[in-house]
Amino acid sequence: MTTLPPCPDCKSTYTYEDGTLLICPECAHEWSSVAAAEPVEQQKVVRDAHGNELHDGDAVTVIKDLKIKGSSLVVKVGTKVRNIRLVDGDHDIDCKIDGIGAMGLKSEFVKKS
Repeated sequence: MTTLPPCPDCKSTYTYEDGTLLICPECAHEWSSVAAAEPVEQQKVVRDAHGNELHDGDAVTVIKDLKIKGSSLVVKVGTKVRNIRLVDGDHDIDCKIDGIGAMGLKSEFVKKS
């Protein structure tokens, strides 16, 4: 048996459920149940520079020369990157680029191939 929360107005412990609402029989106050009030966690949608939705395993093309910090290497415009992995953080994409290695890219500098 689950215990229902007391009424937020009159603090009565005699609350009952009616569908998705909780009701207090003493003051007639109605409010949403805890399960319905919790926000539904949504997946973060990552989009490329043109607004196309990206998914794990997609192939993308770099649309701007990108200098690599701490190195003299540059990722040139038109570089194709296959099998991307979407991650949370400052850089949305983890990938391996031929000749450079593993690195993180921002989705605003790529377009879906």
